[in-house]
Amino acid sequence: MLDKLFGWKKKKETPQPVVPLITFGRYSDNNKTVQKTQRWTDADKLFKESSYHDSITAFFDYLRDDAEQNVVTQTNGAEHRFSIYQGSKMVRGFYNNDILSAEVTLARMAQPSVPVMRRLLEQNFSLYYCRYGIDGDRLCMRFDTELATANPNKLYYAFKELATKADKQDDLLLQDFQTLQPGDIEHIEVIPDAEKEVKYHYLQQWIADTVELINNVDADKMSGAVSHLLLNLAYRIDFLLVPQGRLLFDLEDLVTAFFTKEERSVPEKNNAMLQAFQAIAGLSKEVVFACFYRSKHSFAVTQPTPQKTVSDSIFSANQNAISFRDNHLPEVAQQVSEYGLAYCQYNFSLPKPISSLYMVLMKVVYAGFFQDLGFSPVLYNSNKGEFNVPQIEQKILQIIHKWKEKYPQINFKTENLKYDSLLNFTYSFTSEVEFVNTEIK
Repeated sequence: MLDKLFGWKKKKETPQPVVPLITFGRYSDNNKTVQKTQRWTDADKLFKESSYHDSITAFFDYLRDDAEQNVVTQTNGAEHRFSIYQGSKMVRGFYNNDILSAEVTLARMAQPSVPVMRRLLEQNFSLYYCRYGIDGDRLCMRFDTELATANPNKLYYAFKELATKADKQDDLLLQDFQTLQPGDIEHIEVIPDAEKEVKYHYLQQWIADTVELINNVDADKMSGAVSHLLLNLAYRIDFLLVPQGRLLFDLEDLVTAFFTKEERSVPEKNNAMLQAFQAIAGLSKEVVFACFYRSKHSFAVTQPTPQKTVSDSIFSANQNAISFRDNHLPEVAQQVSEYGLAYCQYNFSLPKPISSLYMVLMKVVYAGFFQDLGFSPVLYNSNKGEFNVPQIEQKILQIIHKWKEKYPQINFKTENLKYDSLLNFTYSFTSEVEFVNTEIK
């Protein structure tokens, strides 16, 4: 009784959040802090002053993501070495007083192969800074430049071409030519089988759920809705499951095929996407498991876009969502409302606060997935239809506060969020993201 009266009894401690070391989404280099951006200015200034070594040091400091530790440099006397991580590949190089040289190992070729060499020869014509080559049994890509011409702008685009092309090309080569063997992949982080099991389960479940949803609508009369459902499924898998290798290639292929300008109707394109997803669902667990691994990145494979593009995409999707909601199709409306932001996350290199807000939305809408991966607290209880409002709003405000220095006008009105249904939450959440101002200081 005295404990109650005077509050002597210890208060129950709030459980600490559990955040497993699992990454989501494609890497974006559109997330530099004010301090990192200044290092680019430093690199440019030092290069113009002919302080080439200091310029390169500042450039690598700009490129290095301190959270990822994606760039490693070493100095041993007059020799300077560096390594740049990009997915399954690593750029390795050096520079001295005269030249800078970098290369990536794509694969190993035990016996010379004319089809392989023809492929690389053809690919050479698409490169601006780099070239393909053979060193013994190694297939590789190289970039070389005199130090006096190694300005930050040239280095950035040369390394980006070298890293991103190699990261893509090695998977395609190994997939198309069975005689090739992977090379220089020791840096790839193997993820636990338990995590792979969760991702495989949700890959199957999300495809099955989407197919079921499509079967409940008129695929011809509502072809636009079907397109949104299938594309949003691809964007969700890409962001949450982070597939690599064959699975990533298949996803990108089905999305690209839908948007290519060819004489096919929307229902025909939808049917092609549906068949592609069914083929993915039919892949063996062993094949899918091989597509799940973790790696570091230094370059985005997408380009930044004006804020208006993001706002317009969200607004358009939400307008469509209203019509589906009014026609008593809340699940379709939910997916369509989610689509506007998902489309931008997949196709563009978004400012970090926008990507972080998208993550909050995913943690609410797909709370079961995050719970099965070991994340806590849970932001939404689907069985009870209950939102963890304090945690949701805390995460939003933390994002806004973190990026206030770089984006002084950034704001998010949490008081406008609706918690009476998942659809209304998604609609109100994305509507607020539509007006998040990411103009740089």
